[in-house]
Amino acid sequence: MSSNPTQRGILAIDEGTTGTRAAIVTESGDIPYISYRQLETHNPAPGVVEQSFELLWDVTLEVLRDAHARARDLGIEPVAVSVATQRATSGLWDAATGQPYGHAMVWQDTRYAEKLAEYAGDWDAQLRRTTGRPAGVRSPYLWAAERLPEPEVARALEHGTLRFGTVDTWLTWKLTGGRTYITTPTNLAACGGYDLSRDAYLHDWIAALGFPVELLPEITDDGATELGRLAPEILGAELPIRAVMGDQHGAILGLGCFDAGQSTCIHGTGSFIDQILASRAALDVTVPQAVTGTVGWRAGATVPAVENFTAATGSALNWLCREMRMFVDPLEITELASRETLWTGTAPRFVPALTGIRLPVIDTRVRASISGMDLSTTRGEVAVGMLEGIAQCVAQSVDANVAVAGVRPDRLCVGGGLSQSDPLVQMQADLTGVPMLRYPDTDKATLRGTSFLAGVGLFWDSLPDAAAAMGRPQVFTPQLTDDQRIERTDSWRAFVDRQRAALDAA
Repeated sequence: MSSNPTQRGILAIDEGTTGTRAAIVTESGDIPYISYRQLETHNPAPGVVEQSFELLWDVTLEVLRDAHARARDLGIEPVAVSVATQRATSGLWDAATGQPYGHAMVWQDTRYAEKLAEYAGDWDAQLRRTTGRPAGVRSPYLWAAERLPEPEVARALEHGTLRFGTVDTWLTWKLTGGRTYITTPTNLAACGGYDLSRDAYLHDWIAALGFPVELLPEITDDGATELGRLAPEILGAELPIRAVMGDQHGAILGLGCFDAGQSTCIHGTGSFIDQILASRAALDVTVPQAVTGTVGWRAGATVPAVENFTAATGSALNWLCREMRMFVDPLEITELASRETLWTGTAPRFVPALTGIRLPVIDTRVRASISGMDLSTTRGEVAVGMLEGIAQCVAQSVDANVAVAGVRPDRLCVGGGLSQSDPLVQMQADLTGVPMLRYPDTDKATLRGTSFLAGVGLFWDSLPDAAAAMGRPQVFTPQLTDDQRIERTDSWRAFVDRQRAALDAA
C-alpha cells in the first residue's frame, strides 16, 4: 500500500460469462483501472452450456490481485470489496479440498427443458405466484440433483463436505477462505427457487426436484453491509465484502435507476431488460413465461422488478466473428453499420436464437438464422441486420415488461459492451419508441453499481448520492413514426412466428 494514499476506493469484481474484470472504483466515482481476462464456455452437446468453476476462481484471483497492486501504484487505498456475478450458473464442490466436481452448468443451459416441462402442469401456477417464474427450461437444483448419484459427489454428501452454489456463493466461499456460505436475492431469484413474498427459499419446489435442502446456502442482503471478509492470503488485508449482486442488478444501480417505472437495457452475453416496480407484480400463467418477477436489489428492504432477456446477443456477435469468421470483431460490425442508412429495408433479417427464443413463448427448438440475402447484399447491410436483430429482441422485451408492469417507461438507460454501438442504440430507440439514455462509461455500469452499494455508509449516504458522479447522458430519440415502428416490429415478429409454425408442422 502506498504510504500516502490520496483517496479511498472499492475493489470491484465483475465475474461474467465471457470475461472477468476487477476494477478500482474511487470514492469520487472514477474507475482509473480495470484488469480483464477472457473466459470460455463449453458446448459439448445441443442445449448444454458449461464452465469451469476452478477457472473462474483462478481468473478472479488474478484480476483482483492485479487491480489491488495498481491501486497501490495510484495511491488509492482500497477499503472494501464488491462482487458482481453471472446469475444461476451453478456448481458443486468439496469443502475439504476446495475443488469443484466437474464443470458448472451455465445459465444459458437448456438440457432439462423437456424434464422441467413435465413439472409445469402441477407447479407453474404456484411458481409464477411465488417465485415470479415458471418451471422454465433450466434449474440449478435439478442439475445438482441429477449429479448426486455420482460416486464422488455421493461420498461428499454423505460425509457432509458437499457444497452447492451459484457463482456468488462459490466466489465468496473462496474469497473468505471457506468462512462464508451465502447467496444473495439478486442471484437467487434467477434460480427459480426464491419466494419473493417471503424473501426465503421455496423449499417444497426445490425438494420436489430431488435437491437436498440442507445444502442450500444462507440468504443475505445484496449489500450496504458487511457480508464477509477476505481471507488474509488473498490480498494480505482482510477487507470487508460489502456487496454481492447479480451482474444485471449491479448495472441497474450503475445506471442510476432507483425509482419505480425506470428501466434498463444491459447488453452482455445476453440482453436484459429490467423495469423497477412500485410494488411486486402479480404474475400468473397468462403472462408470457419470459417475463419474470425478480428483485431489483435488497439492502434492508426489497425493491421489486420485472425482467426478461434474450440469452445470446453479445455472444451471438462473438460467435459470428470467432467461429464463423464473418467479421473481425463486434466493433467492426458497428463500424460497418455506422456507414449505412439504417431503415432502407435491404438489410438481411437476423434472429439471434443460438439457444432458442423466449418471446412470444419460450421455445428452445428455434435456431438462429440469417435470411434475405442476394448477390447485391453488402457486408454493411449484413452488419445492420445483425444489430437490428438484437434491437428487435430488445423492443419485444420492453413490450412484454410493459404488459406486466402496466406502464411504459419514459426512458431506457443502456449499459454493457454493446451499448457503445450507436446504430444499435438508435435502432432500439426507433423500435421501442422510447428514448435511450447512455451515460459515460456505461460498459462499466456493473462495476460502478455494485461499488455504489458497497460504498453506501462508507463514502456515500445513499445510492442517489453515489450516482451524482455519473455525469450527463447522451440521448438517442426515436426517429421512426409510430406506424413505421409498428410495421417493422410486426414484420420481424411474424417472421419468427413462421419459423415456429414450420417446426410445429414438421
